[in-house]
Amino acid sequence: MEGAFQSTVEHFGPRRDPAARAILAGVDGSDTAMRAAAFAFGMARRQGSRLIVAFVGSHAPLLPLRPAVATLIDHDTTTHLSAELRGQMREAAEELGVPVTFVTSFGDPYATLRDTADRCQADTVVVGASQKAGHRFAGSVATKLIRAGHWPVLVVP
Repeated sequence: MEGAFQSTVEHFGPRRDPAARAILAGVDGSDTAMRAAAFAFGMARRQGSRLIVAFVGSHAPLLPLRPAVATLIDHDTTTHLSAELRGQMREAAEELGVPVTFVTSFGDPYATLRDTADRCQADTVVVGASQKAGHRFAGSVATKLIRAGHWPVLVVP
């Protein structure tokens, strides 16, 4: 599976103006993330901003200890989800006339979104609220992004 987890960057919609404000939306296929993406699309369209949509596939914590078959299934599922989200973002970009950069990465969602926001010089970060009960204790990606304090973070329920 060499090279299986490579990051990609694709551009959709009208030509990007590099000087335009940038909005970063994190998506993972969950309902709240998809609402966050829809909100970010509307915000980018109204403000004439460019939109960076980031999908972060996270590896299972005990990846080296898992059977190869389970790892392959996880990779196939993540690849399929990424392709599905990429198609949805392409359609929305063309329909709404919003310049979109779709970034696929693998790793820790918080660290990857933080680094992507910094690298793209995002003016705003939009994410969905976590639906996992354990995040009340460990902290959600949204909470960690807010605590980073680098950009305004909108958390969509």
